[in-house]
Amino acid sequence: MTSLDRLDVEILGRLPDTLRPGVAEIATKLGVSRATVQHRLTRLETDDVLLGYQPVIDLSAIGLVVNALISLDIDQRVMGRIVEGLRALPEVLEVRIQAGREDLLVSVSLESLEALQTLTAAIVGIDGVRKTTSTFTVSTPVAHRTQPLLERLTADSGWGRSTPAPTVSSKP
Repeated sequence: MTSLDRLDVEILGRLPDTLRPGVAEIATKLGVSRATVQHRLTRLETDDVLLGYQPVIDLSAIGLVVNALISLDIDQRVMGRIVEGLRALPEVLEVRIQAGREDLLVSVSLESLEALQTLTAAIVGIDGVRKTTSTFTVSTPVAHRTQPLLERLTADSGWGRSTPAPTVSSKP
């Protein structure tokens, strides 16, 4: 298991704002100019399609081995206050509003089942939370991805110029 210190965390915290792909390397691999790649990235950022450049962190490598999804049944009249209460809990990685039996889906990562029990008690303690249901992640055989879907959606579109896209591997 790898240990992190405050400097590690500070560096990781700045990556979303400073980490950028190697524009020249991408341009070379795709056979287009560096300016074209830079212009496209800038446009995607400006149009809020590309929301950042974030590191992918294996939380289990730093001891956070319990990953769970917690579904919440809530009083929807106080949803904003509940979301703010969840945002204040550092173990909460993501909160999604759902349509269905439960109202919110909360992704969490912790070091132990005991920590999950403590976190669940804290969540139930938020005014307006009626009930929680936890589901544990055993493994993630397909991590969050968008590239295959985007490739399918744009398969027949070319590169926005008069010539079609050359055959390029989608692998880095």
